[in-house]
Amino acid sequence: MEDAIASGELKKITSVVLAQDGRIVYERYFEGNASTLRDTRSATKTITGMLTGIAIDRGLVSGAGARLLPLLGLKPRENPDPRKGEITIEDLLTMSSLLECDDWNSFSRGNEERMYLIEDWARFTIDLPIKGFPPWATTPQDSPYGRSFSYCTAGVFTLGQALARAAGVPLDELAREHLFEPLGIERLEWMYSPLGYAQAGGGLRMTSRDLLQLARLYADRGARGGRQIVPETWVETSTRPHVAVDDEVEYGYLWWLRDFTAKGRAHRAYYMSGNGGNKVAVFPELDLVVVITSTNFNTRGMHEQTDRMLEEFVLPAAAANRK
Repeated sequence: MEDAIASGELKKITSVVLAQDGRIVYERYFEGNASTLRDTRSATKTITGMLTGIAIDRGLVSGAGARLLPLLGLKPRENPDPRKGEITIEDLLTMSSLLECDDWNSFSRGNEERMYLIEDWARFTIDLPIKGFPPWATTPQDSPYGRSFSYCTAGVFTLGQALARAAGVPLDELAREHLFEPLGIERLEWMYSPLGYAQAGGGLRMTSRDLLQLARLYADRGARGGRQIVPETWVETSTRPHVAVDDEVEYGYLWWLRDFTAKGRAHRAYYMSGNGGNKVAVFPELDLVVVITSTNFNTRGMHEQTDRMLEEFVLPAAAANRK
């Protein structure tokens, strides 16, 4: 793997950190060092899912079925529709609300690039129209798990703003007190909206080791040092499928779910994923946590490159290490 990175066959890989059986077994930096803050783009959306579980556990939110608009304290001004009042926290956690929001479609009214041009990102979200389902699209009722996936950064940002309002403190403060400080995570950099709200939809810069810590927390069922940081039931619920993305990939609560195949053997994973091919993955069967960071942004094959690294190099080595 290192030879392929050095030769440029594997492009713009910046770090690889692996932990197995609770200890770091490989750590290599190809740009910067252990203290470098990594821009993993949307991979840090998953942190908003962690904070949702913490908020529910602390009684700040009634549950995943809580309705968004009362928590947010906003009412739509454009495209009013009673179905907007039925949108729940779970709809945003699973990228399956009925709002017309699709970052994978440049024509979508809710595409994140359009949001960045607007000052109030939460209002941008709730003012989106309800999406339609043309004949070639699969409706929620005809989909596995009764939901239709549509990748929506605006929804996750808005979820973060709803959590902050429920907690009565900014989202970054909620995260610091109840997630980062208990893990000893001190150095990080948030992105903020024009109105000063923390961007819950990605872009939170962290070190590779701290990204590993977050994934390790879930591998350890939400506990660290005898303290339950994320409820165990939330870890279990978050990492099981709630919506199908395609024939191979499913989605939990802001976690991606799929099998990776190495040497003819499938290994199930739940993982964070971001532009550039950034991945933070947990393979429960192997007690393996993987962080791969990259600056291979907006390029064809960026995710496939990381998948190849996992299937060709990381997983065979990790499986052999368990024998």
